[in-house]
Amino acid sequence: MKAKVTWILIADGATAKVFEHTGPGKGLRAVDDLMFEQTPLKAGEIMADRPGRSISSMGSGGRSAMEYSSDPVAVRERRFVENVAEELDRKHQQRAFDQLIIAAAPTALGDLRPALSKGLRETIIAELPKDLTNLPTPQLGQHFDGLVAI
Repeated sequence: MKAKVTWILIADGATAKVFEHTGPGKGLRAVDDLMFEQTPLKAGEIMADRPGRSISSMGSGGRSAMEYSSDPVAVRERRFVENVAEELDRKHQQRAFDQLIIAAAPTALGDLRPALSKGLRETIIAELPKDLTNLPTPQLGQHFDGLVAI
């Protein structure tokens, strides 16, 4: 009987890593081609231009600064996790893994959930709303105790 291959996604809004677990006592192995990273930017670095100004049609015809309609940092991070979800879906369709565990910063996890395909969602055995992206690989195992036998 073939052992189940479990992939563990560790992510936040700028970094994502996938680790593979193939059975008890085998530990976690980084999946080489599934390391994603984007440079974290502040809103001012994303939006070089200031928002425009509007003229009031009521009253004295005053001018006021317009507000941006969305947080550009949040939009950028959401797009990042959506790209990660697309790549995971491609790998799932190639039958690269049987089940998935997701450990992601709460905001990234919230962005990731709607981006996951139905088939990918069906492989998820656990979700942890934790940012583990800065932990060394040997310390990751303790966070998945009881989910997989590291």
